[in-house]
Amino acid sequence: MKNTISRRQFLAAVAAASSAVSASCKTAGQGHGAKNGKARFFFTSQGKTGMMNADGTGLRWFEFDVPKQATWQPCGFFSDGRRVLFLSMEPRLDGPGKPFGEYYHKTPCHIWVHDLDNGALTEIATKDRMAPFYTPQLLLNDHRILMQVVRDGAGQIFSMNLDGSDAREFTRADEGMPYGLSLSPDGRRVAYHLASPQGYQIWVSDVDGGNRVKVIGDPAHLYFCPCWSPDGQWLIFQDCLYQQDPGHDWSDLFLSRPDGSEQRLLTKDQALWFAASYGSADNHGNGSNTPVWSRDGKVLCAHRLPGAKTAWEFQPQRPDTDHFNRDFKPELARGGTEICKIDPKDGAITKITQPGEGVWDFRQSDSSDGKQIVFCRAKTGESPAIWVMNADGTGQRELTKGLDDRGVDHPRWVLREG
Repeated sequence: MKNTISRRQFLAAVAAASSAVSASCKTAGQGHGAKNGKARFFFTSQGKTGMMNADGTGLRWFEFDVPKQATWQPCGFFSDGRRVLFLSMEPRLDGPGKPFGEYYHKTPCHIWVHDLDNGALTEIATKDRMAPFYTPQLLLNDHRILMQVVRDGAGQIFSMNLDGSDAREFTRADEGMPYGLSLSPDGRRVAYHLASPQGYQIWVSDVDGGNRVKVIGDPAHLYFCPCWSPDGQWLIFQDCLYQQDPGHDWSDLFLSRPDGSEQRLLTKDQALWFAASYGSADNHGNGSNTPVWSRDGKVLCAHRLPGAKTAWEFQPQRPDTDHFNRDFKPELARGGTEICKIDPKDGAITKITQPGEGVWDFRQSDSSDGKQIVFCRAKTGESPAIWVMNADGTGQRELTKGLDDRGVDHPRWVLREG
């Protein structure tokens, strides 16, 4: 029986494609450094993708001269650190008189490889195309990719060559929407969450989809976005009590062996900022905020201040038609979030940013040498800026507020330093 996904799951899975750049938990670009030896990161602003050096120099906006493409987003790095996957979409086919469930997944998508050095742009995944709607989920290596293929509203992941040939089932179409994929450090196993009829579950399998293990699943819990530890021995993921929190604002940090053993919570009382929502009434944004491993084997996360509440209140009584469904109520906002490092051995928390009341730090990740951390910072009711700091929290500095100072999001490191 076909399992048709909800609008919210669908849009979240599409958004996850841009997160695939950093989701593998392997350091992107470990093969070669930038020509100038500087660390660089990607980010998005007002629907555009930019790149900047970690010292604030070298700002570049990506503009591709391809007809009929409405949006572009990065979605993966190759091992040479020079080539980047991009996803583009033509104008959406849903709209007035064309219901989302019937038309959105018919919107044509295109996958491209862009060379950062010479500017070449080459379309891939064109052979043996199974549907108009393709979204990259994970680069397994420089020759093969896991691709989300959506047909008749049902999502399924296939493993295929970069040109689209030799497509093989990785998941089944009748089991739910899989996304949030993470590749083990040795490149042999994949962890992911599955939005199934039985709830959000965490699974691990071989890269061909075989030898599957359900790590955890409970209908009362939303388990989300697993990530491998640097030594490949552990997974972290989020645990959201969605029945109490329908907006998915908060979660706890969960630790498990990849075989489902030795499971334990590292936080309590839904301490992490999950569905990050920010901005003003006329300029707002949101997106899942996920913990990541640091290079020293600890976990970087956005930890809430006691009693924190965002300015954007979720409206559960109203149909969720845009994967946002919130009203702006800055007068109810309180607290904030700070970047913390959690030791998985004992759950000890080290505060890094400590910005104080009314400031929300999130989207944190450290550089490949572990010396710097890039993150977003937004004051209540304002759009975020990108900041960089030293790994111990010193040297915090704002780098950009994006196009026309209207906000930035999704910073992710591009190349290894030096």
